[in-house]
Amino acid sequence: MRKVSNIMIKILFLHGKESEPGGEKVSRLERDGYTIFNPFLTKHSFEKSVATAQDIVDTQAPDIIVGSSRGGAIAMCLETHARLILIAPAWSHYRQTAGKKLASDTMILHSRDDTIIRFEDSKRLAEIYNVTLIETGVDHRMRDEQTLETLAKTVEGCISENPGLL
Repeated sequence: MRKVSNIMIKILFLHGKESEPGGEKVSRLERDGYTIFNPFLTKHSFEKSVATAQDIVDTQAPDIIVGSSRGGAIAMCLETHARLILIAPAWSHYRQTAGKKLASDTMILHSRDDTIIRFEDSKRLAEIYNVTLIETGVDHRMRDEQTLETLAKTVEGCISENPGLL
């Protein structure tokens, strides 16, 4: 488990609609030594998926929440003080995210070549909330080596920027 100044860093990873727990992004974060919570999120009910994620937020208090695609839209619905990293967030596909606020320290990773979630949706989200958009990756899956490295550096940056974790 990854510790910073004797504090265990906990990450909640929320997968996309057609995905399952695990995968390259989760494996990379686990190899980097973080404690990962990676629940199964049913694709049949957005509300149940939000409730599942909120329960983990309430009981485990993750430091960082990484949401991929639909998981990004779910992350946007959570009541939390955790840093958000949204990977190709499908926010425009879910009206439940309408009117939600994003903290200014939210990070978005997205590929311009994504054919499932439009890069322009993330660009718009970044502009609305004045958050950072990082262009990376070769497609929607965001599991190429460049993106995995960008994700790792983004998580590391979230930790170093948070004085409460150091």
